[in-house]
Amino acid sequence: MKISNETKVGVLTITALTLLILGFNFLKGKDLFNRSKKLYAVFSDLGTLEKSNEVKINGLPIGKVYNLTEKDIDVSGIVVTINLSRTVHIPKNSIAYISSGLVGSSSIIIEKGDAKEYLEPGDTLMTRLDIGLLSDVKAQLTPTLNKVRSTLDSLSIVFGNVNKMLTSDAKNNIQQTLANLNQASSALSGLMNNQTGSLAQTLNNASSISANLKKNNDTITAVISNAKQITDKFAKLELQPVIDSLQSTVAFLKTAMAKITSTDGTLGALMNDKKLYNQLNNVVLGTEILIDDLRTHPKRYVNFSIFGKKDKYGPLTSPALKDSVPVKGN
Repeated sequence: MKISNETKVGVLTITALTLLILGFNFLKGKDLFNRSKKLYAVFSDLGTLEKSNEVKINGLPIGKVYNLTEKDIDVSGIVVTINLSRTVHIPKNSIAYISSGLVGSSSIIIEKGDAKEYLEPGDTLMTRLDIGLLSDVKAQLTPTLNKVRSTLDSLSIVFGNVNKMLTSDAKNNIQQTLANLNQASSALSGLMNNQTGSLAQTLNNASSISANLKKNNDTITAVISNAKQITDKFAKLELQPVIDSLQSTVAFLKTAMAKITSTDGTLGALMNDKKLYNQLNNVVLGTEILIDDLRTHPKRYVNFSIFGKKDKYGPLTSPALKDSVPVKGN
């Protein structure tokens, strides 16, 4: 009997679909050839847990996640169906939690309890929320990431505003400023040059001055020593006797001035008594007149003449002029 090509295509199609369905269910954790046991667990948050993730006890895979369904319409919890691939005893007080590693997918870890009664197919495991390393890091990084996002948004706004403000003139000014900074940097580099820079020359001059001071150290020491000796000599001078002598001299001068200004003494009377001054002035004036009259009319005082003539003129009543002599009569 000859099989037609249509029959062959149909058989191959059915076989391929069957294998596809079996493979898909196998990848989802379903074993179509063995009647597996199912357990349930309710979590408030699955994290990165997905279907076909492993379920382990003491590190041994005992099954896979078969299905994920919401507990109610408000999603107050998520029911995880566990398809067990091994026949193991799980105590009733065992606790399941979701472990999220840094590398690899999440898995359900069952911590064995110490109860003597074991879970039966269809029972529900007790659960707890595990704060693992990844969850802790995520909890700490989330606020930081939010702040980073907010900062990036602010920077984006700032850069947008800056870009709007940067007109062609502003850009030219910024370029000119950068050029000026470049020139200033070049000038500073020249100033700091080890060979020709002004700073290097100044340091060399300072070094030369220091060397000269070092060479003249003995001379400077001698000058300082001489100055110290002079200072010591001034310090040793007895200034108190000199001060006492000056004080005595000042006191004597005060006494002398007091006597001079007093009317009791001759000098004081002469300086302060107007009558005595007038009398002395008259004496001096009379003496001057007498001398002038003696010089002008000597015959009056020496009455001796060969011819026997007498002086006709009378005596002077006032001093004669010092640059002339009165004319004598015949």
